[in-house]
Amino acid sequence: MRSQPAIGMVGLGAMGRNLLQNMAGHGFSVAGYDKDAAKVEALRQESKERDIRGAEDTRKFVGLLCAPRTVMMLVPAGAPVDAVIRDLLPFLTPGDLLIDGGNSHFTDTDLRSRTLAARGIQFLGVGVSGGEHGARHGPSIMPGGPAEAYARVQSIFEAIAAPVDNEPCVSWLGPGSAGHYVKMIHNGIEYGLMQMNAETYDMMKRGLGLTDDEMGNVYDRWNQRELSSYLIEIAVQIFRRVDEKTGTRLIDVILDEARQKGTGMWMSQDAMDVQVPVPTIDAAVAMRNLSAFKNEREALSRRLVRTGPRFSGNRDSVLTQLRDALYAGTILTFAQGMAQLWKASQTYSYHVSLESVARIWRGGCIIRASVLEPVRAAPDLSHLLLDPALGDAVMARQESLRAVVCASAQWGIPAPALMGSLGYLDAYRSEWMPANLIQAQRDYFGAHSYERTDARGTFHTQWEKE
Repeated sequence: MRSQPAIGMVGLGAMGRNLLQNMAGHGFSVAGYDKDAAKVEALRQESKERDIRGAEDTRKFVGLLCAPRTVMMLVPAGAPVDAVIRDLLPFLTPGDLLIDGGNSHFTDTDLRSRTLAARGIQFLGVGVSGGEHGARHGPSIMPGGPAEAYARVQSIFEAIAAPVDNEPCVSWLGPGSAGHYVKMIHNGIEYGLMQMNAETYDMMKRGLGLTDDEMGNVYDRWNQRELSSYLIEIAVQIFRRVDEKTGTRLIDVILDEARQKGTGMWMSQDAMDVQVPVPTIDAAVAMRNLSAFKNEREALSRRLVRTGPRFSGNRDSVLTQLRDALYAGTILTFAQGMAQLWKASQTYSYHVSLESVARIWRGGCIIRASVLEPVRAAPDLSHLLLDPALGDAVMARQESLRAVVCASAQWGIPAPALMGSLGYLDAYRSEWMPANLIQAQRDYFGAHSYERTDARGTFHTQWEKE
């Protein structure tokens, strides 16, 4: 006789179905539920060899689970999560545990946690990264919520998470919405890295005139060194993929519009709330938005024509500068994300260990990269550039970053994420900044007062008085 399932999954799309298969493959008895009966039947058909059961209605699904019940949801963020909770609540009892494994906004997670706690039901907000392949073979998992609730599923999560150096890429990150906040930071960093990758692609394609084969080879070489990462690795495969329909490279028939699901924007918005600058991520979000204005871009490309200087020189030297600029930008992007997480951890009382975050991002997730080893080795600092190894690595490449930014401006090729990274570096390493003029102007037109270098307190000047 089969044992009762230890955990149930609501939502049998690519992520939910593959995560269930992952759990079952590690010896756990599981159950799945989806309103789409075809998805439930597909789960049954592909799970004949494993201890996976399916249900087409909520009552039957909850009845399959052993008490106290543990239910994980993998459905789109927002209203769908609340709808699933409403459907489940009549069949849950105090002591049961609900887990939201989607990309929910952290404030929604806090509200759901309080609402469910009032009914005696525990709630975990869990970030899951790795896509369909990661869900099946080992994702990075970012849980937040009551520590005792995480202890109930710790053995399952540690079994299914991606392993790196015999360590599972999962760790309890803190109370409340800590897990979903860390996932939001993960996704914001992802935005920044992808935008900078796109900018180096643009510089190679329109600036240097490289072919798809040549660019694939460049990314392949970069992936063998300090830029080794999942995103660079898949770029190699993308540039080499042939489109079955046209026989040309697939990358050249993909529309140049990049959409977003909101998580990068959420990071930028909360960065403003906690007052931490993240210009690389801000630029990445803005460029995705700008890419959607395809008609206007096409019209302006004909209307606002600029004949700029064409590249002539040693391509290899420029490629070396691009590589070093991208690595410097990568560190600076992680630095921005970790700085926001450090500040938010204090603001929201998460008490997140930045070392733990870097550790669980090393495998399974989309932003896994070799740079996470030195990031992990850095102590829990308010800013990664305070770590000598990371600070020196950026400064050793700063001239390449400057050269690439200058070239992009001369060639008329937009590189706002790389430009933002350089501006961020120069601002953060500036002992003096011109903010005194801003203070003076605010006091001039609005009597907002200012502070002085030679006395404590706030001051106001009647500027228009002779």
